Amino acid sequence: MSALVALPERGVLVVSGPQRSKFLHNLLSQDVEGRAAGQGGLAVLMDARGHLLTTMRVLVGANEILLEMPRERLAAIEALLVHYKVGTPVRFAVRPVAIRALLGTDVDATLASLAAPVPGPAPQSHVTGSVAGQPVLLARASDLPSGAVVVHSAPEAAAAVDAALRGAGAADMERGAFDALRIQEGRPLFDVDLGPENLLHETGLVAEYHSSSKGCYVGQEVIARLEARGGNVNKMLRGLRLSGPTAPGASVTFEGKDVGRVTSAAVSPALGPIAMGYVHRNQATPGTLVEVDGQAATVVALPMQGS
Repeated sequence: MSALVALPERGVLVVSGPQRSKFLHNLLSQDVEGRAAGQGGLAVLMDARGHLLTTMRVLVGANEILLEMPRERLAAIEALLVHYKVGTPVRFAVRPVAIRALLGTDVDATLASLAAPVPGPAPQSHVTGSVAGQPVLLARASDLPSGAVVVHSAPEAAAAVDAALRGAGAADMERGAFDALRIQEGRPLFDVDLGPENLLHETGLVAEYHSSSKGCYVGQEVIARLEARGGNVNKMLRGLRLSGPTAPGASVTFEGKDVGRVTSAAVSPALGPIAMGYVHRNQATPGTLVEVDGQAATVVALPMQGS
């Protein structure tokens, strides 16, 4: 079975020009120059102090590189890249796009039944093709839950593409169910669970969003310093098993003192009320008993057991 979730909060910035790979490689946390067309990776753009400016999916094509990121970050990131480019021959353009995620164990079968190309198995592998006669880009999306593939199409083609996916067996998934899945699987979202107040080491995503073998990039000194110190930071992104439902922004307390806050919350059919949020390092050990909204809760590792 596969499920379909609209992601209207996502957008795409196109980077082109003969030095696009080198330019991005020198700015982003992830290797770009070493990727061939059809490959990709997850990356962050940071400021010089190591604070996250955005997360993104980097999709390397033959003539351009697509940066999929939160739509609300597109203008600011484009302006920042223009600032960094100086005389580098690169160009930027925001691409009108509709993005949705196809989730579940039957994603590949759903695509194959529509004679659509299936991306390779590697995270962020991507292919172009068509669904319902409409051009699409299909990419593995390891930052999303349940074996997701993201589907890009022109906005005017979205209705036809979605109708075809539903006709092939994809069922619409409500956002609450999607949030429950991504919390269980430890898949945070930028502008929800991550933001400019965070360092990459606080999120637990260093291995996925960072290349340890590449050279300098913006924020690299902070990453290197934290790596040398064992990655010690004051707060960490953790899961929370709750005794009752809560909402984003709720305080996490320990012995009456605030030690964190909830960033995402949902009710899981499998695990009941759950949440994701930041917890002070002294209480971040899985199994620690805390309170959320005055109710008992337990700190757990991400992904959660039973997910």
